[in-house]
Amino acid sequence: MTSSDSSTIHHETMANGMTLVVEQMPWLESAAFALLTPSGSASDAKSQLGVSNLLCDWTQRGCGNRNSRQFIEDLDNLGVSRGAGVSTSHTSFGGAVLAENLGRTLAIYADLVQRPHLPEDEFDEAQSVCLQELRALEDDLYQQAMIQLRTQMYPDPWGRASYGNVETVTALTAAAAKSHFEANYRPNGTILAIAGNIDWNETRDEVERLFGQWKTAQESPIVETPAEGIYCHIPFDSSQTHIGVGFESVPYNHPDYFLARAAVGVLSDGMSSRLFTEVRENRGLCYTVFASIHTLLDRASVLCYSGTSTERAQETLDVLVSELVRLREGIEESELTRLQARIKSSLVMQQESSSSRASSLASDWRHLGRVRTLDELTSILDGLSCDAINRYLQDNPPRDFRYTTVGAEKLEIPVAVSS
Repeated sequence: MTSSDSSTIHHETMANGMTLVVEQMPWLESAAFALLTPSGSASDAKSQLGVSNLLCDWTQRGCGNRNSRQFIEDLDNLGVSRGAGVSTSHTSFGGAVLAENLGRTLAIYADLVQRPHLPEDEFDEAQSVCLQELRALEDDLYQQAMIQLRTQMYPDPWGRASYGNVETVTALTAAAAKSHFEANYRPNGTILAIAGNIDWNETRDEVERLFGQWKTAQESPIVETPAEGIYCHIPFDSSQTHIGVGFESVPYNHPDYFLARAAVGVLSDGMSSRLFTEVRENRGLCYTVFASIHTLLDRASVLCYSGTSTERAQETLDVLVSELVRLREGIEESELTRLQARIKSSLVMQQESSSSRASSLASDWRHLGRVRTLDELTSILDGLSCDAINRYLQDNPPRDFRYTTVGAEKLEIPVAVSS
């Protein structure tokens, strides 16, 4: 197996502002792509929340010379394992395929982002899909808790979920959705990342042919409004309580990101992590508990979750927060060693997956304007030390917590650590 280095990674920004990032992985038989176009939930007008999510479905109902059925059949005939989704900043389309079929697959997605049919007779069906997602969310208390927690951690629109709400999605019209498409499905701000057994020159020429005539559009300004309060309780008649706790961290492009990531890894990576050991195993307080870094371009947060019974919810919250506070005291060498082994294993597996690398290429370019090779990531990981992580934690201790609970009873914020 060959490690990636700068000689296998190429990039080019086209005249219309679209960026192509490619990593050649000649030991694979596959190729994968991630196409990110700047129609994220942050671009939704407040009266049209959920429109980007609706367009993600509607654009896949025929494009170019293919109707809705032909679109699906052509991708199936090429053997494309595919997916799509909406984040705060982008709508993403991705897929993995035999390398020999990549060009024909990209041709279909070039039609999708430039020439979708957006058939009005299928608008209601796309709208119904979005409303079904919202109804499913009503019973997904974990998702409700974490969506609400993000609105407390970030100013709007950065804390938004992609779904919108029943009122705004119901009010959407085909004309409004088409207008949003014209404004936000644009090459300037779009990233196309490709990884696999491909030739850089051939791929660049093919992408230029497929996407080079895509017309730019002006980016709309984003207006922020303040985040919501310190504690939000969502009443729900249930025998379970869902707890979310968040605090500020540093984003992926920050020099201290990997120190913060390592500290959170000690909290929550694996069955030997502190949260799993103390909250679940030693005390038996919950059925699940974890923490992770959620990063945007210029801000980030650590989001923690635990699901437990109503009777043990207050104790679970108290112990969870006490473990977050205890992190200020630092980590131990054995904890760092375990974490490094886990992350190295993850990096090795990523090198065996064109899909994982394509996603990483797109994310790196979005956050850094460049690509971190696996060799660079390994070097950063090997260079982590307890001393450096502990100095970071002394200077940036978990604090100023935000809390969300979903369940039958409101809980008490741990007073000693509420700030």
